[in-house]
Amino acid sequence: MAPGRYTELFFFDEATALAAGHRPCFECRRVDAVAFAEAWGRAFGLERPPRAGDMDVILQGERVDTGGAKRTHPMWLEALPDAAFYRERVTAEPRMVRGNLTLAWTAEGYGDPRSRNHGLVEVLTPPCIIATLNAGYRPFVHETAGETV
Repeated sequence: MAPGRYTELFFFDEATALAAGHRPCFECRRVDAVAFAEAWGRAFGLERPPRAGDMDVILQGERVDTGGAKRTHPMWLEALPDAAFYRERVTAEPRMVRGNLTLAWTAEGYGDPRSRNHGLVEVLTPPCIIATLNAGYRPFVHETAGETV
């Protein structure tokens, strides 16, 4: 990947990309990127939407630790918005919140719907993106996730 350029990564769906700590691209998904920046601005009480580079600095600090490993964040499952990812405690499988359900993530799609429990979980989606989702940003989610319940 070229240093100082956009990340040449592609994900299963936008919810997966957000969980990995990536925002919509201003070049190839401008409308979504603007909506994301506007929701970010609302989430943090900014006078105007932030610039891409400003969001990227915060995202980098929330997605990886100083050694380059994936950072997770303890949060209450019942407080997570749709499209947020967390790691199941026992199996360590990634799951996505979808309404009153959680869905297992696989490379083939979402499945194994379960009722959303309560309790502290290890969240994969960075906190700034959780705040942006709570402020109204609605990412693209693969059709295997079904409709919001």
